Amino acid sequence: MRCVIARFPFELTKAGVLESMKGVKPEPVTGDSVIIGRRHYPAKQVGQIVTRQDRRDFSSGEVLRAMARLGFTCPTAPEATEPAETATAKIVDPVQRASALLGAPSSV
Repeated sequence: MRCVIARFPFELTKAGVLESMKGVKPEPVTGDSVIIGRRHYPAKQVGQIVTRQDRRDFSSGEVLRAMARLGFTCPTAPEATEPAETATAKIVDPVQRASALLGAPSSV
């Protein structure tokens, strides 16, 4: 299948990616990842090995899109959500804030 990564077209197959990743030790996953076989690889590591390009030349999104089209599972990093502490800090009244922190309905 033809996939474009870092503005360059690549003719990738699932078998070809499996062959390229055979024997490669996965680095610790801290963001987006691709599951190849039974191993979780960082998306940038997969892109570097498959395309033989520097990791700075492409985004993990490009690799995830290509790997998903080939049929690999690509779990993404959890989205940054607003912490509960920040959400409750918007409440100005101390009684309302205490009630929100305790989970009780506010009576004021």
